[in-house]
Amino acid sequence: MTTPDVHRTIEAVWRIESARLIAGLARMVRDVGLAEELAQDALVAALEHWPASGIPDNPGAWLMATAKNRALDHFRRNKLLARKHEELGRELEVRQEIAPRLDEALDEDIGDDLLRLIFTACHPVLSTDARVALTLRLLGGLTTEEIARAFLVSEPTVAQRIVRAKRTLSEARVPFELPPREELADRLSSVLEVIYLVFNEGYSATAGADWMRPALCEEALRLGRILAELAPGEPEVHGLVALMEIQASRAGARTGPSGEPILLLDQDRGRWDQLLIRRGLAALERAESLGGALGPYALQAAIAACHARARTPAETDWARISALYDALAELAPSPVVELNRAVALAMAFGPAAGLELVDALTAEPSLKSYHLLPSVRGDLLSRLGRLEEARAEFVRAASLTRNTRERELLLGRADACARGSAGRDGR
Repeated sequence: MTTPDVHRTIEAVWRIESARLIAGLARMVRDVGLAEELAQDALVAALEHWPASGIPDNPGAWLMATAKNRALDHFRRNKLLARKHEELGRELEVRQEIAPRLDEALDEDIGDDLLRLIFTACHPVLSTDARVALTLRLLGGLTTEEIARAFLVSEPTVAQRIVRAKRTLSEARVPFELPPREELADRLSSVLEVIYLVFNEGYSATAGADWMRPALCEEALRLGRILAELAPGEPEVHGLVALMEIQASRAGARTGPSGEPILLLDQDRGRWDQLLIRRGLAALERAESLGGALGPYALQAAIAACHARARTPAETDWARISALYDALAELAPSPVVELNRAVALAMAFGPAAGLELVDALTAEPSLKSYHLLPSVRGDLLSRLGRLEEARAEFVRAASLTRNTRERELLLGRADACARGSAGRDGR
């Protein structure tokens, strides 16, 4: 195997093993930042040794053994942590007695370790941007460069977020443990928020030249599926997975040959991924089977399921979607939910019904720079034949979006309104 081939193999191994490697180390050293440094040291060692010695039979066990040795060296060098060194040494001795083969020891408590790492990386003490960057770094195995490229920010900015996040966790003495029961709901909500933020940035990029960034969708789905395996009794986890699976099923139909956006009602549903739809519907059924009222993610998944089950746009059960949005607005009220509810109302009961609700949102401060508000208003006005007003709304929406593809789409709709208005005036 050539050196480039070995490096590609090491990169693949790192993507697979890094999260559980960091999680296992964090349980031992009780410091996420130090755990990542030790894991990185093991990666460097692999890059130095594997091209000459070959890929070991169990790469994950090799990395863990190397990282553990680095941990022992670290504590030996630091006399202030002598007591921790002794504790770590005793733990390693016990593990070696119980499990002589390191690859067996590697699997001990790995599920709990990963779950602890997820909750730690998404701790509410961190800002949203920090939680996202740290999660992609620790659990996704993404480099700083990859995270920066995905979110269209500079590498130094991402690096600073990650460094500050690890420092904040250390200074706040955030324990590497599962949250107590009384904190579980809030902490789980923070985790789900981060995963869905990553997915949404991939599904509808907020800025840049691409309408979608599939790699982010895939990473969020991977994290969601892992979380569902680790927390099988949490209905909202399955609700989020269902929502992402169903939305991801449309990816192949959301762009045209040149990468231009294709809106939901104009998509070729034959290009929707039926496997992802089946997986999403199964996850939604799992969420529903766990009992109790559906949470925000499960409700959104139920809405997505209405679209997935409709073979054509005309067969969409908009009345049910409208009712589901009513329930979502009551459970998790927000201006964005109200805007989506307005779209559902318009589809179920006519554009005038939707426009009434949208007009009530125009004074909402939080939507002042939200491009989808004038976009939705423009769509409803155009359906009512008020083309000149619609054109102005589409132009305003285009001025607010930071995504090049979306801007082109909105300006195209504005031009269509202008042509329609001119044609009508000429009759």
